[in-house]
Amino acid sequence: MRVGVFTPLLAQLSLEAVLEKLQSLGIQTVELGTGNYPGDAHCKLSMLDNKSELDTFQKTLDKYGFSISALSCHGNALHPDKAVAAKAHETSRKTILLAEKLGVSTIVDFSGCPGDSPTAKAPNWVTCPWPPEYLDVLKWQWDEIATPYWTEHAKFAADHGVKIAIEMHPGFLAYSPETLLRLRSIAGPSLGCNYDPSHMFWQSIDPIAAVRVLGDAIFHVHAKDTQIYTTNLPKTGVLDTKPYTDEPNRGWIFRTCGYGHDAGWWKEFVSTLRMFGYDGALSIEHEDSLMSPEEGLAKAAHFLNGIVIKEKPAAAWWV
Repeated sequence: MRVGVFTPLLAQLSLEAVLEKLQSLGIQTVELGTGNYPGDAHCKLSMLDNKSELDTFQKTLDKYGFSISALSCHGNALHPDKAVAAKAHETSRKTILLAEKLGVSTIVDFSGCPGDSPTAKAPNWVTCPWPPEYLDVLKWQWDEIATPYWTEHAKFAADHGVKIAIEMHPGFLAYSPETLLRLRSIAGPSLGCNYDPSHMFWQSIDPIAAVRVLGDAIFHVHAKDTQIYTTNLPKTGVLDTKPYTDEPNRGWIFRTCGYGHDAGWWKEFVSTLRMFGYDGALSIEHEDSLMSPEEGLAKAAHFLNGIVIKEKPAAAWWV
C-alpha cells in the first residue's frame, strides 16, 4: 500500500513542480484528472493523438520516479442535457483509451444521475420511496438510462484492459455500497468503486464495516476525512445543502486526514483494506475548507505515511 495524491489541489502548478513538491513529502504516486469535474491541469487527453506530448509526459513522470494510481474524469454521462452527457461520456471514453496507452489499470468516474423523464433538463436524485411516483422515477432511471449506458461503457473499458472505479457520492445513482454493488451486478466485474470514506461518514455508514461489504469491488481509495458536528446535526440532518464554507452551521464538513478521526481509526481502516485484498494507493484528496491545500496536503502526507502498510507479509512460521 502507498500514499498518493489526487493532483487537482495543486492545479496552479506545472506537472513538474507538482512532482517535485510531492517527492519532498515522500510521495511517488499520483492520481491525475483528465477533465470533467477534476479538470485536466496535469494530464491532457490531447496526448492520445500527439506522440511527442505523450512521450514528454511519460519522461517527466520517469524523471521523478512517479507512478499513476488512476486517471480520473468524474462526470455525469447520464445527465438529461444531451450536450453535458455527451461531453462527460467522451471524456470518460478517451480517458480509458489514454489509460490503456499509459498502462494505467484504473479510471475513476461517477455513476451519473439522469433526470426524471425524457424531457427533463436537470438531474433528479431520488432519496425516498414515497410518494410512489418517486419509485417510478427511480425505476426508469435505472432500467432505461443507467443499465444500457453502463453495460456498454463497462464493456468498452474491459475490452481495453481498464477498470472503472465509481466514486460513491450522494447526488448520483451509485452513492452507497448497496447501490454500487447493484450497478456492478449490471455492468460486470470491470466496474467497481473508488472508495472515499469521507462520503460514507456523512451518510452514517461505517466506512470500515463497508469495506467488508464491498470486498474485491474496491479498485482505488481516496484518503479524505469528515468531521461530524453533533451540535448541528439534530437541526440539519446529514443531507445538509448549506455551502461547505458555512462551517459553523453545517452538520458536517470534509477534513484533512486525521482531523475528523484519529490515527487509531485510520490504522484499522488500512488494515481492513489489506485484509480484504486492497494493496493500492491511498490517494489524498484535499477538500478541507479550514486549511489551505498546501497545509492540508502536508499534514495528510505526514499523517498517512506513518499509517499505511507498505509491505506484504512474508510466509510466517506459525501459519
